[in-house]
Amino acid sequence: MTRLKTPAALAFAGIFALAACTETGQIGANSNNPKTQQGALIGAGAGALLGALSKGDGNRGDGALVGAVIGTAIGAGIGYSLDKQEADLRNDLGNDDVTIVNTGDRLIVSLPQDILFATDSFAVRPDLQNDLRAVAGNLQEYPQSTIQVIGHTDSDGDAAYNQQLSERRASAVASVLLNAGVSPQRVRTFGRGETQPVASNLNATGKAQNRRVEIVILPNA
Repeated sequence: MTRLKTPAALAFAGIFALAACTETGQIGANSNNPKTQQGALIGAGAGALLGALSKGDGNRGDGALVGAVIGTAIGAGIGYSLDKQEADLRNDLGNDDVTIVNTGDRLIVSLPQDILFATDSFAVRPDLQNDLRAVAGNLQEYPQSTIQVIGHTDSDGDAAYNQQLSERRASAVASVLLNAGVSPQRVRTFGRGETQPVASNLNATGKAQNRRVEIVILPNA
């Protein structure tokens, strides 16, 4: 009989088995939700790998199976919670310029810097602070997460200046969240400058997309 000999192979086996379950609707009442399914798949793969690694060579199969089951439950729970938090956040925000992306294991709230700040400024515009307070209220309703506030710029100007500006803008957004009641223990700020564009810096439209602050919501497992 052929045996799976590596933890990685066991993890992949767990993922494929779970994928079959999602296709037949066997993950529970929320199995029709693709993000919940995706969270379950992520959890199953991670759980299978960790379970295999935690066991000796003779028990890796059992460890991978137990880990996949536990990981599925945790991942599906995270996926469901993110779905709900995303829906609530969309209801709370009334600004079409703010985008929310649900990856299945995190929410990324992206705010264009052009609506947050005046040119070369890192003071949040007063009219945008209401949107950030709405985000802060949502974060307090869902307290089991870590928050990353990440500033980005386009490539115009000096790279060192852009790095500093992105850091200050991330800190300014984080300050609004903290002043609105979000625990400082949950919040981390980062500046990426011009190093992580999401569009071309060769035209005005692309540059506008690259100038942004992202609020990344990472559920605690």
